[in-house]
Amino acid sequence: MSILDRFRIDGQVAVVTGSGQGIGRAIAWALADGGADVVLNARRMSDLEATAAGVRERGRRAVIVDGDIRDLSETVAQRTMVEFGRLDIWVNNVGGSDEKDVHSLVDTADEIFRSQLELNLTSAFQGCKAAASRMPDGGVIVNITSGAGTRGSPMTGPYAAAKAGLINLTQTLALELADRDIRVNSVSPGPVITEAYKEVLGISDKLDELVRTIPLGRAGDPDDIAAMVLFLCSPASSWITGEHHLVAGGRTTRSYQYRSRNTESI
Repeated sequence: MSILDRFRIDGQVAVVTGSGQGIGRAIAWALADGGADVVLNARRMSDLEATAAGVRERGRRAVIVDGDIRDLSETVAQRTMVEFGRLDIWVNNVGGSDEKDVHSLVDTADEIFRSQLELNLTSAFQGCKAAASRMPDGGVIVNITSGAGTRGSPMTGPYAAAKAGLINLTQTLALELADRDIRVNSVSPGPVITEAYKEVLGISDKLDELVRTIPLGRAGDPDDIAAMVLFLCSPASSWITGEHHLVAGGRTTRSYQYRSRNTESI
């Protein structure tokens, strides 16, 4: 058997939350390319239908469960078992912010802080529980986190705090589920310039400036993140659990103020 076969997940069933567009859609398509059937969740049916079409074009089955995952983790898990009779992979990709303005922490309303925790941390906690109670020994959970959760993050504090909690949740759950060989890892995307990313941070006019902080010289593509998720879901990563993987073109906490030598300081 070739080592490349270890990157296949043929016959497995995966759930990807937040899979209507962007990184979530790329993850769903990557898992389908790897051989998995995929259960899709997001709030907009039109987006989900487009993602599902891509899964089916890859020769795999797609099932849609639309709605806010904050209320649906158990429903998604149950639907997966009804449709496929198994659940092998769960990717908590839902995240971001319903709030389109940014604030310092001291100017953040309590209800916004709670909403950020529910969207970025509590929903993933619920998803992990729903998945772990149904998946067989050897299953996989991947949580999409953020580099913001590893450092101070002015003006996006609630989001960063929730993602920091999700990194720790990943590490704790990995230890608790190791006896069942269920692997739990997190992936933190660097700047992947999706429409949601531009909306939340309001940086459409500063993209060139942002790219100058990335040592590899370009912003990320959703497929860059999807490739890491596929690896973590496959037998190729069978000896990796409880790890936080930053996929960011070399843009780490230490290199955060990096500027290319070929550009003027900004």
